[in-house]
Amino acid sequence: MVHTYELSIPILMLLWVSEFSISIGSLAVVVSAGYAMFGLGALPSGVLSDIYGSRTLIVCCLVGMGASFLLLSVAPSLPVLVLALVCWGVAASVYHPAGLALISTGTVDRGSAFAYHGMAGNAGIALGPLATALLLLVVDWRFVTMLLSIPALFVALYALTVRFNETAGTNERQADTDSSDTTSATSLSELWIGSKALFATGFSIVFVIVMLNGLFYRGALTLLPEILTTLLEPAVGDIQVFNPDSPMAAEFEPSRYFYTGLLMVGIGGQYVGGKLTERIPTERGLMAVFGSLAVTALAFVPAARANIVLLALVSAVLGFLLFMIQPLYQATIAQYSPANARGLSYGFTYVGTFGIGALGAAITGIIYDGFGTFAMFMTLAGFALLASLLSYSLLASGYTGASPDAVKTGDD
Repeated sequence: MVHTYELSIPILMLLWVSEFSISIGSLAVVVSAGYAMFGLGALPSGVLSDIYGSRTLIVCCLVGMGASFLLLSVAPSLPVLVLALVCWGVAASVYHPAGLALISTGTVDRGSAFAYHGMAGNAGIALGPLATALLLLVVDWRFVTMLLSIPALFVALYALTVRFNETAGTNERQADTDSSDTTSATSLSELWIGSKALFATGFSIVFVIVMLNGLFYRGALTLLPEILTTLLEPAVGDIQVFNPDSPMAAEFEPSRYFYTGLLMVGIGGQYVGGKLTERIPTERGLMAVFGSLAVTALAFVPAARANIVLLALVSAVLGFLLFMIQPLYQATIAQYSPANARGLSYGFTYVGTFGIGALGAAITGIIYDGFGTFAMFMTLAGFALLASLLSYSLLASGYTGASPDAVKTGDD
């Protein structure tokens, strides 16, 4: 549900441009406020989940996301739209720390639970934009956002009534070394001390790599529906899938389905990336994939302008590589963080990826408005190239990380 909402927003942006009389670049800056809260709230949310328990936090997340999209559906002006997106970001930020903590402590077969959890995240990433695009064929965007709010509210009711033991997994694994991996930071002083110890390790370089990945991820995915619309127009012309007199004909936009296809290809990228973590040093994998992303970003506009086949190919490669990175950096974080700060390290990871990374939407939006599509992709290539060089620095240093008992990756 989190990723359904997250990636439906770029689809809706195409309609908000005309609704609120704003350029796509300026709208990207506006939207980045909500995306920033999605990441920046992760760290305090992790602390709160330790104090109040995962169930309470997840229920608040679901109610908050549903209510935010209800507010979005009636937003009369741009400031209210921004308020709704910021509220969504705050609510959504609660999920990852609380959800991952619940899986970690509440399940005995943690590996399988993380696998199912990752599959659910992938489903939201791919099917959320598709559902949004299909609904837009028959109803307007306000009704779509209202419909999207309903599942979250129903699941919140279920979460309040279902019975389970949040500590079943840790009770079963009394001797599991992971049960003491995370120390609860219940005060600012404890959080400060734990953070200083964490960043004194190789994690500081990994954090910058994760941050650069977030800038690329958010910068690319936020504006891609608009860019694909521009690039597809000369290729598809006035293609008619529906009867010209049908109301659906006016709402059919090929770029929405290209965008959805790109995200679906990413599922395969996550699978391959996960397999690579077991076969090669993750630093080498990150270096290669980020380098490939830089080349793909530079080649995107020339290939896309050549013909529709190359546009489809370069979009698929971009989606595959973009999601292939996730399991690689998740494994690297576990390797480069002390065992007693593993939870804190993942909290900072989401701050870097989704919080600081939200600036990617603002940066690329400004560059796209001022200098055009190719300049925007050159900027993205710069993020990827720098991340590749930092990954190489980790590999060349010979540093092997904080401990060999890296946790299994499986979050989304």
